[in-house]
Amino acid sequence: MTPNPPTSTYRLQLQPDFPFSAAEQAVPHLAGLGISHLHLSPVLEAVPGSTHGYDVTDHRSVRAELGGEAGLRALAATARTHGLGLVVDLVPNHMAASPRHNHALRAVLRDGPDSPYARWFDIDWRAGDGRLLLPVLPARLPEVRDRFRVADGALHLDGQDFPLRPGTEDLPLDELLDAQWYRLGWWRLARTELGYRRFFTVSELIGVRVEDPGVFAASHAKIVELVADGVIEGLRIDHPDGLADPQGYLEDLAAATGGRCWTVVEKILTGAETLPGAWPVAGTTGYDALRRLDGVFTDPVGAHELADVYREFVGRTADRGARWEATERRAAYEVVGHDLAAETAALTRIAGRICAADPALRDHAPWALRTAVRELLVRVPVYRSYRTGGEEVLTPEAARGAKAAFAVPEEATAVDVVRDLALGARGDGPDHRAFRARFAQTSSALRAKSVEDTAFYRYTPLLSANEVGGDAGRPAVPVEEFHAYCLRIARDWPATGTVLSTHDTKRSADVRAAIAVLAQCPEVWAELLAEVAGVPAPDPHVAWTAWQTAFGFGTPDPDRLVPAILKSVREAGLRTSWTEPDAEYERAVAEFAAAGPGRIPLRTASEAAFALEPHIRAHALGAALAQLTMPGVPELYQNTEREYRALVDPDNRAPFAVGPEDERTALVRAALGLRRAHPEAFGPGGTYVPLTAEGPAAGHCLAFARSGRVITAVTRLSLRLAQAGGWQDTELVLPEGRWTDALDGVREFTGGPATEVKLAELFAERPVALLARME
Repeated sequence: MTPNPPTSTYRLQLQPDFPFSAAEQAVPHLAGLGISHLHLSPVLEAVPGSTHGYDVTDHRSVRAELGGEAGLRALAATARTHGLGLVVDLVPNHMAASPRHNHALRAVLRDGPDSPYARWFDIDWRAGDGRLLLPVLPARLPEVRDRFRVADGALHLDGQDFPLRPGTEDLPLDELLDAQWYRLGWWRLARTELGYRRFFTVSELIGVRVEDPGVFAASHAKIVELVADGVIEGLRIDHPDGLADPQGYLEDLAAATGGRCWTVVEKILTGAETLPGAWPVAGTTGYDALRRLDGVFTDPVGAHELADVYREFVGRTADRGARWEATERRAAYEVVGHDLAAETAALTRIAGRICAADPALRDHAPWALRTAVRELLVRVPVYRSYRTGGEEVLTPEAARGAKAAFAVPEEATAVDVVRDLALGARGDGPDHRAFRARFAQTSSALRAKSVEDTAFYRYTPLLSANEVGGDAGRPAVPVEEFHAYCLRIARDWPATGTVLSTHDTKRSADVRAAIAVLAQCPEVWAELLAEVAGVPAPDPHVAWTAWQTAFGFGTPDPDRLVPAILKSVREAGLRTSWTEPDAEYERAVAEFAAAGPGRIPLRTASEAAFALEPHIRAHALGAALAQLTMPGVPELYQNTEREYRALVDPDNRAPFAVGPEDERTALVRAALGLRRAHPEAFGPGGTYVPLTAEGPAAGHCLAFARSGRVITAVTRLSLRLAQAGGWQDTELVLPEGRWTDALDGVREFTGGPATEVKLAELFAERPVALLARME
């Protein structure tokens, strides 16, 4: 961790329509907000036209479409004149599997396993017929055979081109195809036949072996140079769970950069899981903070009631009765057996080779090893295990559960073999190391695809809880738990990242705030659904999900809502999916979404709905202020310095634009201004002290002090508060001293044991308060 971490960051989504020069023009505005660093999406060369940059094609150069290295250095210089540094998103796990644009992959396809670039990728040359399957054809090979042409030493088809093995250019087409180091196949073969590691289930992204010292050095030389030159001061590490050895990679990165970078990892922590303490990083990108922030503003009683309303409304159309734990487990089985069939097959092949070579392990049938792999993978309760702690993930209880899938006890011993291999307890040969790494990598992919991209779209009582790192079965977080989390972060990871909205959140913080308020009034939500029942929906589940999405979004907009709702039904995979689409069902969904949720202004459809607006505001402002002042380095996603309503990508990845300011902007400036003025109060060495209100409405106040210099107090569950009669005589004792309202610069308060402040007075102007100690 750099000795001087950022005080706050601002994420910009770079793309050809918003290059470095456009970011440079935005610098004065962003500096005026009080941030200390710009956070840029990936900057290395990517597939032409890419709007995200995670499909890296060449680590040696800065992306030309964004302005090249000269443009990046100019942006850094302009930022520096305004007191800002740069943080860059780094993608070590994968590259674009595009032979046309990926020079390293192109060399492998041309020269095979003897290519110096063959070590770059996780390719199993022993799979299938010994050639690398490229699942890129739009149909089966015989159906497209006549569209191939050979020219300029390459094989061309429909805008794609593939290098030819030297000496094969003049062969007849069928012989030429068979003579290559790769086999071109129908895209559907990727699910079961793939011979290379990919990013999750995206076959267009091929995994990179950064654990190889040579690969690490070559793929990081440009970034290390930019760090050494002071152009880059921080790094966000994308998807470290995809790496063979995340800790080893981070150690290599810290050594290469000389410890000069503030580095955070996109690590999704599950439940009470904590970041491995040995990792040489400042912390995570903040999804663990997001879950606590969302949860502390969610009503636990109402969320439970809303789940009952949901189950009654959808019946069995969602997922066999819609219980979270069962939905999650069923999704895991489906994904591991279908979407990740190629990954399961790869693990089975490696385990089979190990067993065949070890006299003590022979005669384990492939089906038994495959079953053991599957049953253990679905029982991993977190994303993956690491160098230590594997026994806590693959527990004896998990093994016993996995064995229950076998009808014959003797066959169930395959579970012990697979568990030992995953824990590294059966040897240290190349296949043993490969199995352990691939099991952990597949475990991570399974968790992401089955929970984030499947179950979260099947179980939808309260969509605000269905966020990366969230717990749909336990959406609420008690105040005491929030404080305990902040105290631990202040002690262990004071420079970790915190977020409310990102380029990957399924709904922006403002959309989630509106939806979360429904947990305080399940009866109002039920009434709203009854009022729009006249708009026919394909099924109750899509009706519930679409209307709740529309309520959160707030403004009828079919151009944005319809694609998001279509994406939700494809991800859910209940009636249609990305790879097995049901065109008739999707047409019905689109027509319903356009006619109902995309047209009817649900937030103003009734007096009861309109009355929720102040409570949505209280939630949104409260979560924003808590994030900006809690322990950690707060990140603002582009445009979130004001009210920002966005849905799942690509909706939330539109280019940055300066917009009209609102009360959120003033709050951001005040909070970030305090962070920049007093970094010692918020960063490493700063303290976090929970403050507890006293009185009948004490539970509706979330308050804390930072190093005796700043006090944050916000209203939580304001609708329930109003229903209970308001603040009444509830009071908050402020720490000793004189305090001024940083949001208006006028009001003053005195702290001390005998000087309680009435919360009705503190929150008279707005549902949040930010107090600064007067010198």
